[in-house]
Amino acid sequence: MIATNISIAENDMLNQVEAIFQFATEAILITDNEGKIIKVNPSTEMMFGYNTDEFIGQPIEILIPNRLTERHVKHRQQFSECPHARSMGANFDLFAKRKNGTEFPVEVSLSPYTNSQGSFVIAFIIDITIRKKAENQLIAYKAELEKEVEERTMILKEAIQKLEQTKDELDNSLKREREVNSMKSRFISIASHEFRTPLATVLSSLSLVEKYSALQDEEKRLKHIGRIKSSVRNLTDILNDFLSLNKLEEGKVMLNIESFNLHDMIENLMQELQGITKTGQKINLSCANNGSCMVSLDKTLIRNIFINLVSNAIKFSPENNNITISANLSENELKLSVADQGIGIPEADQKHLFERFFRSSNAGEIQGTGLGLSIVAHYVNLLKGTITFKSKENEGTTFFINLPRNF
Repeated sequence: MIATNISIAENDMLNQVEAIFQFATEAILITDNEGKIIKVNPSTEMMFGYNTDEFIGQPIEILIPNRLTERHVKHRQQFSECPHARSMGANFDLFAKRKNGTEFPVEVSLSPYTNSQGSFVIAFIIDITIRKKAENQLIAYKAELEKEVEERTMILKEAIQKLEQTKDELDNSLKREREVNSMKSRFISIASHEFRTPLATVLSSLSLVEKYSALQDEEKRLKHIGRIKSSVRNLTDILNDFLSLNKLEEGKVMLNIESFNLHDMIENLMQELQGITKTGQKINLSCANNGSCMVSLDKTLIRNIFINLVSNAIKFSPENNNITISANLSENELKLSVADQGIGIPEADQKHLFERFFRSSNAGEIQGTGLGLSIVAHYVNLLKGTITFKSKENEGTTFFINLPRNF
């Protein structure tokens, strides 16, 4: 009676297993130890396109793509030597082959078992075509998204760069505007101061000239007429500075190259400048090529360079001091220098010396627009030369100019 009950229970269990086998949505097939198919379920028939009779007795390799058959045989033999339950296709792509030769992606689980009839392997096969298609679509979408993000990022970077460039341009524009406003303020301040002083001198001297109209006051009249001339000359110099700088900045200064004797030009200039020297001041000339100082340059610019440098030396030097002009010519180069023994330039001011409207902190009430050296630097640059200087406060200043001898 007990044996009968066990037999009934076993039959029920077998029936349940068979039902699972037959109605499972996964393809399930069983192979023997040699890899031959001995049983398949209906889902296997539907998946691969074979009927049961076509499956039975065939090697499992009929379900493997031809290009992978040889490798699969080796894997199957290795599995037979050390059988164990395992899943396949989770970390790499597996492909199966239908009866019509088409391939499709699968996941496979293998479970070995042994009974009195021998060793067998149950294979559970899932067609993952839809999943793979979704994964590929996801990968494609991700790639497209990454591409779009990259493109948007590039656009954003370019926009940021343009914004930064625009910001820099705005900053530069604001800086230039502040500089212009600052220069306007300095111009108004300097011009009002520099014009006021000589104009006041002219007015007061004119009044005194009228007062000293008698012949016996001729000496006093001549003295004040000289003051008027000097003041008018100062006003002319100031206006010339402003006009010269304006022409330079607008690129309106055209070079006029001509051959001339540098020594003769400097000597004539020294005679002109004697009229503005202080008591006891002397202007000395040292020309290494005395008598043969022929150059081919813009004579007007060279003259203006000397006038600016020598008049500065006169203004910023005390009485009874020497001012030395040197000119040395080589085959291709002209070296000029103007040296004084004046008040010198404070070290902190030296880096600003060639800036427009700059006046050193120790200039005090000495007249000047702060444009002369800026103009000189522009002239030297036009002549493709260089200008440098050395200076020490309370000891003097020397300017050095190197120019091509023949432009």
